Amino acid sequence: MGNRLSKIYTRTGDDGSTGLGDGSRTGKDSLRVGAYGTVDELNSCIGMVMAADGVDEDIREALAQIQHELFDLGGELCIPGMAMVEARDIDRLESVLDGFNADLPALKDFILPGGGMAAATCHLARTICRRAEREVVALARVETVRPEAQRYLNRLSDLLFVMARVLARRSGHGEVLWQHERRPRG
Repeated sequence: MGNRLSKIYTRTGDDGSTGLGDGSRTGKDSLRVGAYGTVDELNSCIGMVMAADGVDEDIREALAQIQHELFDLGGELCIPGMAMVEARDIDRLESVLDGFNADLPALKDFILPGGGMAAATCHLARTICRRAEREVVALARVETVRPEAQRYLNRLSDLLFVMARVLARRSGHGEVLWQHERRPRG
């Protein structure tokens, strides 16, 4: 690991630029900075899920591993040409997803975000994950991005959806189903 930060502010970003992991500088509004910034936001939101009451150890352990992988993904996006997310990480997400999904009933209705604080926060993490994926896709249109980054986020958003369902059911709140017939049309 490189140098540790002993001073948090450097003033080098006061001009609207930021340093990438390879030492180059780019605008704070660049697609690359947006992508890894949203991955960081996602990681923070997953921390909120883990901090919520009623999150069982199996979900907490899976999310802790995901937080480390998201940090790796952020590093990969921050250092052009770096490879940190691997196909086995995506395979593991799929395995975890299959495990949590196995006991859930088939979906017959759309689910609204809710079902208790942990489930609702997990739904928020899912939407942030989808935004991160969109930003990685936009970045990949103009710069080189390994396809594993996009695949990881795609699979993770699916897993977060399933985890939100599990959290809603385990909490006793239950899933909030969309009631498309709830209001008169006219």
